Amino acid sequence: MAETVLDYEAEAAHYDRTRGGVPRAEAAAEAVLRLVPPGARTLLDVACGTGLVTERLGRPGLRVHGADAAHAMAKVAAGRVPGRTVRADARRLPLPDASLDAVTAVWLLHLVPFATDVVAEAARVLRPGGVLVVTVDKDAAHDVGSDIDAILRPHRSQGRAFDRAELITACAADHGLDPAPGTFFTGHGQGATPRDTVRKLRAGYYASWFDGDRAATETLAAELTALPDQDRPRADPRYRLESFVRRG
Repeated sequence: MAETVLDYEAEAAHYDRTRGGVPRAEAAAEAVLRLVPPGARTLLDVACGTGLVTERLGRPGLRVHGADAAHAMAKVAAGRVPGRTVRADARRLPLPDASLDAVTAVWLLHLVPFATDVVAEAARVLRPGGVLVVTVDKDAAHDVGSDIDAILRPHRSQGRAFDRAELITACAADHGLDPAPGTFFTGHGQGATPRDTVRKLRAGYYASWFDGDRAATETLAAELTALPDQDRPRADPRYRLESFVRRG
């Protein structure tokens, strides 16, 4: 199940600091570039956030652009990718058909119930032979076998996750995108602690797991609070990237 969508206008000021910072961004960018063909000349990073990953996607011959729906996020990103960042909804990109060689969406699809619309729009703006690179199965990435996971696992519902791999793959096929090799990367600095998991739980990150049942939420919080080493981070997640190629 995807987390509750945060207010990304408010999150922009401290987003990088609370999301693993540069090490996490470098790992993501390096993994994405492994999947972008050497001949690609144009890449759009949708839902680019603060641009911390976006600015690391550059390489000789590849012109990188960013787009984000949140004004505050796009403003920060514009400082990192000047002149090549726009405010735009990932479902309605201000671009003509078949105009890009690559589209990326890192840590987006798990958040939005319209994930399939994002895939469809990416297919529209890709040229034949162009590639879409996306993170999938984000909840599974955080299931690293820790004591926290043992408590959370029964409440997760991968079958309802917006970014489950089989759903994204089927949607991609419907829009002329064929599966290509994928890869994994480590989410540095994202290992959960029991205390922070309880904070997120009470803040509503997992509200959809309980359909507003506050008693169930507090029961789970009590189990997490009883764990040892409340501030010790457990293992970092291992994120999954899938890629799809636009048919000619």
